[in-house]
Parts: sequence; C-alpha cells; structure tokens
Amino acid sequence: MLKVKILFVGPSEVGKSVLANFLSESTEGIGSYIPTQGVRILEYEKPHINENSKGTEYRFELWDCGGDQKFETCWPALMKDSHGVVIVFNPDLPSHLKEIETWYSCFVQQQQLLDSQCLLIAHHKPGSGGDTENLTLPSPFNRLHLIHSSLEEEPEDVRMEFVKYLKSIINWMNENRDKEEMSIIT
Repeated sequence: MLKVKILFVGPSEVGKSVLANFLSESTEGIGSYIPTQGVRILEYEKPHINENSKGTEYRFELWDCGGDQKFETCWPALMKDSHGVVIVFNPDLPSHLKEIETWYSCFVQQQQLLDSQCLLIAHHKPGSGGDTENLTLPSPFNRLHLIHSSLEEEPEDVRMEFVKYLKSIINWMNENRDKEEMSIIT
C-alpha cells in the first residue's frame, strides 16, 4: 500500500478542517468552529483510485494544518515527505489573496514542489453566495489549478475535482518511481 501525504494549508477560519473531513469522509468535529491546533491528520484508504496502478492500493493522509502563524516553527516538520499541497482560502476576503502568497512561498516554492502538486481551493462559506466567475488571481496563482468549493450547493463536484488532483499526484509519484528505478538499472 502506497502512502500519499497531502497538506491542507491556508489562513485561519477558511474551512480547511471542514473540507478535509468531507473529502476523507470523516465525521470528526462536525459542528461549531474549533481552531486546529498545529495539525490534525486524517487517514483513509482508496483502493484502485488510479486505473493505471495495477491493483495498487493507496492510503491518503490529509494533514489539516492550523492557519495560525504561531505554528510557523512547526511547518518544516509538517512539510517533510509531503507529495502535495492544497491551499484553501476565502475568496470573499481580499486579504486572503495576499496571505496565500505566504502559504505558496513556504509550502510549495521552498519545498520545490511543482505547480501541478498544488491545488487552490476558493472555499465559499455557507450563505456567502460565492462569486465563482470574477476571481482574478495574481501570478503565480493563475498557473495553478483552482476549484471553487461550496459544500452546500455542489459537494460532489468538489469531491470529483479532488479525486482528479489525487490521481495527478499518484501519476507524478509513479513517474518519479519509474525514473528512479531506471536510473538504478542503467
């Protein structure tokens, strides 16, 4: 069984825990808002998520990272051995566009991850109405895959987009493993 580690990062109170719970099919912590202290790890298995994986099963770890800057000293430990980063933000708060620059710099660029290993989720909170058409992202975010999340209106669309992202991470991992094996052989 292969382990896939995905970090969920972003400002406080954007809904990272709600999304991680939903995507991992966990019912943990449903209810009122409780800030994540440090990190919360949700594990789940998805057998045969990738048609090309020849029966390989995957264990996914969603690392729900607290958005408070006071945990910044823990970030290097959280980043170790991660395969992907999901940056969650509230598109209705203009300050979040500036804040996600920090998250991107620290969790994607400093780890030297590829842009394809990063997913942006513009999470619309219940009742916000969420404008999904007029969100303009500055460079380098306009190169990243962006999905709009509204768990009230179209939750299965969010799940489908996340599964596509996981498949792309698995393909990247398999390609890297194949390259590594070929370098040993030659």
